[in-house]
Amino acid sequence: MSDRKLVISREQIRARVGELASRISADYTGKDLVMVGILNGAFIFLADLVRSVTIPVQIDFIRVASYGSRDMPSGTISLTKDIELDIRDKHVLLVEDIIDTGSTLAWLTEKLKDKKAASLRICTLIDKKERRQSDVEVDYIGFSLENGFLVGYGLDYAEQYRYLPEIYTLLP
Repeated sequence: MSDRKLVISREQIRARVGELASRISADYTGKDLVMVGILNGAFIFLADLVRSVTIPVQIDFIRVASYGSRDMPSGTISLTKDIELDIRDKHVLLVEDIIDTGSTLAWLTEKLKDKKAASLRICTLIDKKERRQSDVEVDYIGFSLENGFLVGYGLDYAEQYRYLPEIYTLLP
């Protein structure tokens, strides 16, 4: 394991997911909530979050391509899998693994506005503002980190490391 360094332990993740789930449950009590996970990275975070909320929730997924196999954004964003649920008049919580430049989420929220949801908010496991290029309002933040390329708990590098139960930074 000399190629990576632990940044966030599984215990820290579990505790923070529980805190976020409590806030989400309180904020959306009595509302039709659809949690939309952004594939592939957010699937583990979304699963843990859904198991921790105490309110009824519908789940869907959306997939947006922007990274490929590099550690830098490609500059091109495309929708490769749209949501299947009708979100008109429902409250939508986009669940993302990590927000870096913000470009993908800015693009995606514009696309989803056409679907006439009652509200659209964002929950991310990790918020990294060091390379932020687009102004996106994040409503629920698991961890704010400044630097390092992160892997584990759904985060990948060239589709590797998603399986790790903790979050690591890759060492040079």
